[in-house]
Amino acid sequence: MKSFTDDDQTIFEEETPQASANLLESKTAQLADMLEDKLEKAFHKQTSTLVLYDVAKIVSEYSPIDLAYAASRLPSQERSVLYDNLQDLFAKIEFLINTDSQTRVVILRQLSDEEVKKLVENMPPDEAFYVLEDISERRFRRVLDLLEQGKATRIREIKKHQRNTAGRLMTNEFFSFPMERTIGEVSSFIRDNPGISLTARIFVLSSERELLGYVPARNLIINPPSLPLKQVMKSILHKVSPETSRDEVVEIVERYEISALPVVDAEDRLVGVITPEDVIEAVEDIADETIANMAGTAEKVSDQESLWRRFLARAPWLFVTLAAGLINVGVMSWFQRYEQGGLTFVLFFVPLITGMSGNIGIQCSTVLVRSMAMGLLSKANRRETLLKETAIGIGAGFVFGILSGIFVYALDFVGVSGAAVSPVVVATIVGVGLMGACVAGTILGVLSPICFARLGIDPAVASGPIVTAFNDFLSMSIYFLIAIVLQCYLL
Repeated sequence: MKSFTDDDQTIFEEETPQASANLLESKTAQLADMLEDKLEKAFHKQTSTLVLYDVAKIVSEYSPIDLAYAASRLPSQERSVLYDNLQDLFAKIEFLINTDSQTRVVILRQLSDEEVKKLVENMPPDEAFYVLEDISERRFRRVLDLLEQGKATRIREIKKHQRNTAGRLMTNEFFSFPMERTIGEVSSFIRDNPGISLTARIFVLSSERELLGYVPARNLIINPPSLPLKQVMKSILHKVSPETSRDEVVEIVERYEISALPVVDAEDRLVGVITPEDVIEAVEDIADETIANMAGTAEKVSDQESLWRRFLARAPWLFVTLAAGLINVGVMSWFQRYEQGGLTFVLFFVPLITGMSGNIGIQCSTVLVRSMAMGLLSKANRRETLLKETAIGIGAGFVFGILSGIFVYALDFVGVSGAAVSPVVVATIVGVGLMGACVAGTILGVLSPICFARLGIDPAVASGPIVTAFNDFLSMSIYFLIAIVLQCYLL
């Protein structure tokens, strides 16, 4: 099995000379590009015999994980051929677990229920459920009916929990023993059950199956076989319930670097374990969802969807932006009824006003969303954090408002503006208007993440197009109101 070495890097640069110019591209990304290029060349051979020979050769040389990532870039029919050429059952399992949802749908559609059952019975229950999520509910039940009862029950146990909770992340295949068991008995049992891979922590239970502690795997090696588990076990400092949110699980595992986080029910009985691999997948999902929310789209970042479906995923948010833009046009038309001579020049600064207030607001909301995501914003420091962000935003608004006023005055001084009224008047209107707009943007940027969080909406939406469009309308309206008021006093 090949891995991506320095030799591969040299070969890759010979095959694609421009690769050396892209120094920011990671080795795994270069490997994916190279593998995709090889597969495309293989699939475009003139005869089917040559195609199958070249594809089989490529499959034999690379890891199923690398092939799984490359498959997501291929046309649907080619993904199936790639899967069929994998060497054995376990390579196919590794491929299915690591590829994307669309590829799994294509492959599972061509497999019989018996073939799917054979794959699933050799997977851990959590991975099996993850794969079976991509088939219909009716077929899901058919496959479970074919499985051994214990395996099917463990998969159903995971399915009953809500999405984005510890119950969905956990695996319910792990090693647990009564505290009277000896290290020798435990070691023998583990050797007889190689299908269970979770051995970082061996959990110790009471006679009622309540969680008492754990034994690190290292203790099974360094201690004599006759020693009972209760003499070497350690206390459990952190555990969660199946209903614990995905975000909280990620925070606990990241902060305390837990190799296996136990999941217990209301009676403190061990029902599952969350591994670092499960947490990494959760972090990736959270990142994808956050990026999508900030961009204002339901489109998944890594999906190879058609252009039409990707457009439909973005369209609702774009319609909101379109509507907000039309409202802004109405506001500007309304302001024209109040303009007098040189105040037409004030309209030229609308992009400056909306851009500055929007950026200040987004900076505040982004900092708060990041703090909330990392668990740094608590009830104790929330008030202080909000006040600091508000002070920074308002301070920035006043500083740049003064600078913009000076700049506008300088434009007339060098003969650029050509305004019919006093440059002091125009400079004052623009400067004070920018201050007011930035204050509004700051308050919106600070309060929107908190409000969204209380409503149960992802705070990342606070950095999305809805809030940005609303900020444009709010800041421009305040700017025009200030301009109207000041012209009454200054002209």
